[in-house]
Amino acid sequence: QNNICLSYTIEMMMFCGNSLHAPLSIFSSPRLQLSSSSSSRFSISCSQMDTHNNHKFLELPFVSAPHKNLMLDLVSTLEDRLQSHLLPCSLPCDVQYYKTNTGTSEISLHITPGNTHSPIDFVLGSWVHSKLPTGGSLDITSISGYLKTSNDAPNFMFELIRSSPTMLIFVLDLPPRKDLALSPDYLKTFYEDTELDKHRQALEKVHEVQPYFSSSFFIRAITSPTAICVRVQTENDGGERIDEILRNHIGPISKQVLGIWLDHCACAEREVGEEEKAYLKKRDGFIRNKTVEVDLGTSFPRLFGPEGADKLLDAIKKYFTV
Repeated sequence: QNNICLSYTIEMMMFCGNSLHAPLSIFSSPRLQLSSSSSSRFSISCSQMDTHNNHKFLELPFVSAPHKNLMLDLVSTLEDRLQSHLLPCSLPCDVQYYKTNTGTSEISLHITPGNTHSPIDFVLGSWVHSKLPTGGSLDITSISGYLKTSNDAPNFMFELIRSSPTMLIFVLDLPPRKDLALSPDYLKTFYEDTELDKHRQALEKVHEVQPYFSSSFFIRAITSPTAICVRVQTENDGGERIDEILRNHIGPISKQVLGIWLDHCACAEREVGEEEKAYLKKRDGFIRNKTVEVDLGTSFPRLFGPEGADKLLDAIKKYFTV
């Protein structure tokens, strides 16, 4: 579900006039640099690369200071709250960090699975950087949290897509894992009682913020009624105003929504019967399969070449199987 962010990214790439690449999400520890040329080779050992990737990921080298600080705050919060739930990242080092031979695109990918007794299925994170043919760059940072079928609470999705110093798209949601019309208690528990909608309402009061609507009906169908999907467009001031909005509005809202997800979803005890688990397995599986087969399966070959895409998708599919 959370990888619906990918479709937003593809739309953003089209908006920028070029098919570049689509990310997954971002989290702590190591990361990966992905390259559209699968023939790329590393000259240092895998263990050395793991350490290098970890440091580089935490540097978030291509985004502004407010953007970077927000990402590090979210990563730190996740690590502090979920550390006992998560196992180390075991992705191959040549999947954790990949860069194209031309040096125009790179991606850092990190997936940490939950341990046997954790309600967390996995946390997936990434940052993406691509140089645009028209000048400038496309930078995407994102974080997603997926829960197991033993916990029916919503997942977590956060993404910032920035194609210029004066424009970005912001996506923040707790995507539901049940039909809300048929589950009024679920709707009340996770969306009404938590007052999630007030964060969307507050952000939309900012003058430069406008609603952003995906062209995909599938995406619209699986987001929550409180989802934040906005476009921020400012004057040509070198990015100062967008950084101010990141600092004073997007940052505080993101931290509050992540806190709600941790308190009421990821770390909450939920009783899920066998029939409900079977439903969740079917629903989660369908959405994850659609993400890999349709979204990633279509975009990755264009971004990383057939061989590179196969390598990445094979690694990702292991985690997306419900």
